[in-house]
Amino acid sequence: MIATLKIAIVVEADARDLPLPVYQTPGSAGMDLLAAVAEQIVLKPGEFKLIPTGIRIAVPDGYEAQVRPRSGLAFKYGIGVMNGPGTIDSDYRGPVGVILFNFGPEPFEIRRGDRIAQMVIARHERAEWVLADSLDESQRGSGGFGSTG
Repeated sequence: MIATLKIAIVVEADARDLPLPVYQTPGSAGMDLLAAVAEQIVLKPGEFKLIPTGIRIAVPDGYEAQVRPRSGLAFKYGIGVMNGPGTIDSDYRGPVGVILFNFGPEPFEIRRGDRIAQMVIARHERAEWVLADSLDESQRGSGGFGSTG
């Protein structure tokens, strides 16, 4: 059984008719985020817009909320998250928005309540840099981007 993390959420007044983010299946890693738009928005090919979700959250210290594209929107329509995955830090308390980009060839309509992205809650570590004169050797060495095939 997976542990449950309690996270405070505020629903904006203009989004109280929309359900909270929810896991669609017992094995889902991400919760769907919904479009809290007042009226339909059309995203033209090559265009991006910030789409409100109508929520604000308080992610606990040591965690982040990752905003990721939905595979169905990507495959069927070419819709992605511009900065995906986007990170909601533990000290951010503002509105959660999703920057959607239309990579596809056709205009894409976004309606109130549409599932536009998914949010994954993930634990993370804090790093502290340790200055060194050299690094340990590895099999890859200094092979660059794409060097493993």
